[in-house]
Parts: sequence; structure tokens; C-alpha cells
Amino acid sequence: MEELANNNTFRSYLFFWSGQLFSLFGSSIVFFVLIWWITVETQSVVFLALATFLQILPMTIFLPIAGVFSDRLDRKKLIIVADSLQAFITFILILFFQTGLIDVWIIMIIISLRSICQAFHVPTVNAVIPSMVPEENLTRINGINFLFTGIIGIFAQLIAAILWIIFPINLILWLDVITFFIALLPLLLIKIPSVRKNTEEKEIIIKDSFLKEFRLGFKTLRAIPGLLILLVIGMLSNFLIRPLITLLPLLVNNIHGGGTSHYALTLAFLHGGMIIGALATSIKKKWPHKIRIIFVSTVIIMVGYLIIALAPKGLFFNIFIGGIIMGMTMPIINSLFQTFLQTVVPKDKLGRITSIDWALSNLLSPIGAIISGPLALILGITNLLLYSAIIGIIIPVLLWSFTKIRKLNYDDDVELKRIIEKVNNI
Repeated sequence: MEELANNNTFRSYLFFWSGQLFSLFGSSIVFFVLIWWITVETQSVVFLALATFLQILPMTIFLPIAGVFSDRLDRKKLIIVADSLQAFITFILILFFQTGLIDVWIIMIIISLRSICQAFHVPTVNAVIPSMVPEENLTRINGINFLFTGIIGIFAQLIAAILWIIFPINLILWLDVITFFIALLPLLLIKIPSVRKNTEEKEIIIKDSFLKEFRLGFKTLRAIPGLLILLVIGMLSNFLIRPLITLLPLLVNNIHGGGTSHYALTLAFLHGGMIIGALATSIKKKWPHKIRIIFVSTVIIMVGYLIIALAPKGLFFNIFIGGIIMGMTMPIINSLFQTFLQTVVPKDKLGRITSIDWALSNLLSPIGAIISGPLALILGITNLLLYSAIIGIIIPVLLWSFTKIRKLNYDDDVELKRIIEKVNNI
């Protein structure tokens, strides 16, 4: 029988989650030093764009497949395999740096392989949450997740910048391997509940084709009113923000004349904003009008983006303020959206829906990443960011004004129960 989330499973989740935070810390350090290495060694918008493209594309391709595996297989074993492979890939990278055989193309391959591992890790870890966390704690735990993600982001960037100055990169990368083993211990000791209702159902599911389960995920997604519009706004927003994420190192280094510390501080202020937003979602228990808040927050993100784009040369204060504004709204949007999914979608379908959500939300991101380099050469980095921010403000306003999503009311318990019953019957 499926085990309902209770205080015991909640404590186990917190133990598991604490280990995952260490793993996130190591991964953040790796990503920082690899992106900064590409920036310093190549000084190329094209290589930065390609690195971001290769970080997103494999994840986007493999996420829907990984989501089906997340619902079919033992989630604990799947997390162990994905994390172990990622740590092994980092170890191989260390050997390349140690032997002096490293070049930019090896970095690109490593980034791609780590992205595939993340494709299996992300939906599985997210699907675990509602099976271990009681429903009344979902919004808060999602907010707390973002809170600690922001805290770790700040410390990881600052520590990575300091380590970059003091140590060679091959020694810094060992942190990823060490934090993997720290995260592995809680995972080995806890039990992750099964989401299958009984043995008979499990046997039926095993007999079903992979393609049938894949289609079932999309059918479930279409049955939830407003979800496709939310995915569209997420997809377009991620596409428009991608040039900033891709070109930020060169914006700091070339346009504004900053160094490693300026880049680290820019990321730290972004994550500082995430902490503020995450505190709000973790403290406030109920959030009425979730869809409206998501749309308003999307506009606010783009306003922060605009402030960064308009920052005068060398004025990092403006960049920091823009980063804080963007960071504040990210956990609000994501926490409300994740809580919405975790409330409406059955636990045995959540892996698929989460992976499809991630895949569709990032569907245009690889294109946004790969064209950022050429467009920056044509328009200039600051102009590209400026146009993207303006378009990003216009899109949610138009979607809210000219679609029926503004009329949906998920605060109505009767309507919510009707939708849940409909999704359960798929």
C-alpha cells in the first residue's frame, strides 16, 4: 500500500534534503569555475553561448524520458545512480586538468554529460516531496527549498571566487566529489515511500508500454485548466532571460570592467534576492490568487532584468539591485507553481508531469542560449539584454489580458476538488 506522508516521513525528507544541499553546493562551485574558466580562457560570446546551450539541451531532451523512469522505478536507486554518475564525470574532469590535457571542447562534453545526469536527478527529487511531506507543509517546504538554495548560491559563488584566486581548478573540483559522498549518506539511511497503490497495479504498469505512459503525462497536463498557459509564459520567460544568464560573465568582465569578485558578487546578490523571496513563501502559509501572483511576479522579474540592462558602465550597484529584484520573485513563482502541481497531480504521475513541465519550460532555452552569441555580436550585449527585458514585460501583460486564465479560480475548493478528481480518473 502507498504510505501517506506523515511526521516520520517528513523527518526523513529533511534528513535527505540536508544531504542534497551539500550536493548542490558542490555542483554550484563546479558550474561557477567552469563558466569563469571559459570566460577567461576564450573571452568569446560564442563559447559562452555554446556552453549554456550544451548545459540546457541534453536536460531538455532527456527530462520527459527521465520523468517516466521516475514514476516506474525505485526513486531512491535512481537518485543514487544519477548522482554517482555526475560525481564520476567530475572525477574524469579533474584528471584532464591534472594531466594538462584539458581544452574548451572537453569542458563542453563534461557540461553536456552532467546535464543528462541532472535530467534524471531533478524530476525524481521533486517527485519525492509530496510522498514524504504532508500537504499542509508543501508551500512552506518549497519556499524553504528556495531559501536554502539562495543561501548556498551566495556562499558557493563567493567561496568559488576565493578558491579560484588561491587554488588551481583541479583542486577546487574535488569539492563536488566530496559533497557527493556527504549527500549519499542520508540517502542510504532513509526510506523513500513507494507511490504504487498495490502489487496488482504495479504489475499492470510494468506491462504498459513506455510510450503509453509518456502520452499519459501529456494527457494529464492538458486536463489541468490554465497549466499550458503557465508553461507558455515560463517557456518564453526562460528564453528571454537566457541571454542574461549566458552573457553575464562577459557583461561583468568586458562591458563593466569587473573581475572574478564582481561576477561572484553579482550572483550573490541574485541569490540574496532569492533568500528574501523564499523567506516570504516559507513564512506565509496560504497564498490566494496564485495565478495572478505568478503573472505579476513575472513582470517584476523583467523589470529587474531591465535595470541590469540599463546599468551605466561600471555602476555595479544598479546590477546588484536588478539581481536582487529578479531573485526575489523567482522563489515566489516557482514555489506557488510547484505547490499547485503537487496538490493537483497524483503522486504516481508527478515525476512525468514535473519532467514535462521542466522540458517545456526550457524548450526554447537552448535556442536562446545558442543565438545569444551571434545576436550579441550584431546588437551588442547591452542592447540584446534591453530588448529581451522589454519583450519580457509585454508578453505576460498580453497573455493575462487576452486569455481566459485570469478567470480561473483555484481558491474555490469545490472547483479544485473537481479538477483533482478529473486528473485522478485519467
